[in-house]
Amino acid sequence: MKDEDHGLRELGFTNLGRVWRNLTVPQLVEAAVRRGEGELTSTGALRVATGKYTGRSPNDKFVVDTPEVHDRIWWGNNAPFDPEQFECLYRRVLAYLQQRDLFIFDGFAGAHPRYRLPIRVVNELAWQNLFARQLFRRPTAEELAAHKPEFTIIAAPGFKADPKVDGTRSEAFIILNFERRLVLIGGTSYAGEIKKSVFTIMNYLLPLKGVLSMHCSANQGVGGDVALFFGLSGTGKTTLSADPERQLIGDDEHGWCDEGIFNFEGGCYAKCIRLSREREPEIWEAIRFGAVLENVILDPASREPDYGDDSLTENTRAAYPLEHIPGAVLSGIGGQPRTVIFLTADAFGVLPPIARLTREQAMYHFMSGYTSKLAGTERGITEPQATFSTCFGAPFLPLPPTVYAELLGERIDRHGAEVFLVNTGWTGGSYGVGRRMNLEYTRAMVRAAVRGQLRNVPFRPDPIFKILVPEACPGVPAEILRPQETWADKEAYERAARSLAARFADNIKKADAVPEAVLRAGPQA
Repeated sequence: MKDEDHGLRELGFTNLGRVWRNLTVPQLVEAAVRRGEGELTSTGALRVATGKYTGRSPNDKFVVDTPEVHDRIWWGNNAPFDPEQFECLYRRVLAYLQQRDLFIFDGFAGAHPRYRLPIRVVNELAWQNLFARQLFRRPTAEELAAHKPEFTIIAAPGFKADPKVDGTRSEAFIILNFERRLVLIGGTSYAGEIKKSVFTIMNYLLPLKGVLSMHCSANQGVGGDVALFFGLSGTGKTTLSADPERQLIGDDEHGWCDEGIFNFEGGCYAKCIRLSREREPEIWEAIRFGAVLENVILDPASREPDYGDDSLTENTRAAYPLEHIPGAVLSGIGGQPRTVIFLTADAFGVLPPIARLTREQAMYHFMSGYTSKLAGTERGITEPQATFSTCFGAPFLPLPPTVYAELLGERIDRHGAEVFLVNTGWTGGSYGVGRRMNLEYTRAMVRAAVRGQLRNVPFRPDPIFKILVPEACPGVPAEILRPQETWADKEAYERAARSLAARFADNIKKADAVPEAVLRAGPQA
């Protein structure tokens, strides 16, 4: 079905080819298969390959430096792009898109009616438009008829930039222009760039309205009690929030306002490397017709996905709508969080498996955003490395980190949320010596935290990290709770713990204007 230009000419598009707006899932799947963009798997999901780029390209992301935003942007974390250079590149992208089929998705970012952002995603690939449709908030027929986008994301992966001409760092580029309300994406087919560009937009707009934007998953119990899960890739954020005993609100991006929390999205984007039905049944069953699989290897005859095959990338992904998760909160809205959980995979094996944080400690660890990279996961890494990502999402933060940390502190004070640090990493020694934390123990600790079962348990401060360690937890052996007791070499534990504490101290120095009380709440190196 060919439609009109839907206002594309107002954005500078000329010599348009066919334009398709808000096609249904079957129509987009059919278009992607017909155009040779992907193939159906045995489960009915659409499998695609993203080519050279199988993950985000953070060095190719820019913010256009205009007077409107210059004094607000955290330039230590965001690369500036010249406005005139942007306009030249924009014209070149529009020229490239002439006479090409274009797919439009008009919808929203943000479930809360007061804070949601009307967005438009324009794609040259049908499968990427399907991705956008499944990941963002889908409009009703009435909402679509009245839809007026306030931000437009244009994804043209077939256009390769010339750094000498375009001012980019490579052929790939992700450029946000807050003044023009435009995002340009080119040179990369990885769909996560679309998702995270919208997240970056929300991270700019919402704090200016007093709303804390968060890189976290969220779920709620039968009584409506809400829990938030923060954590970098590999810490178990998606796995632990997809609890069959609780309802999933969202797996990645949320806002925290005076009325409670709300999901930015209408879908999930889960890592699926080594996915199994036994360990993650909700995600396994969600990968069916309408889902998009990125870079997953298929059996050539049966087309069954091989989730253990990482020959293309470790970052295999599945995108699917929230409707594919049984019992998910489709409204995307929840009450005030009662429990906040920071997840870390500590490969040094020195952090407690669970600890309670004071308000200042919560702000400190929020600004730290700690986890660790393992030997072998990236070229050149031969031993565990401490990794810090401010607010558990530094690549997507356009504003200074204290803006988000102070909003978190205010929310904790106002609503009395309990904050816990949960280590899903190693115990009994560092990576290569110790062992990975038992997932069932981690689940037991998380459940105890969200059910309030730790409120009357005695806590004692860790002598190095200062965080409060429970003396008991239902379903968990007491010795597991104290990491120093799981190490055979107690002196080695002391050295490793103080070394990690020093890394925390060095990292927090990179942030500006950190309150003194927050600095004092950090580990003692």
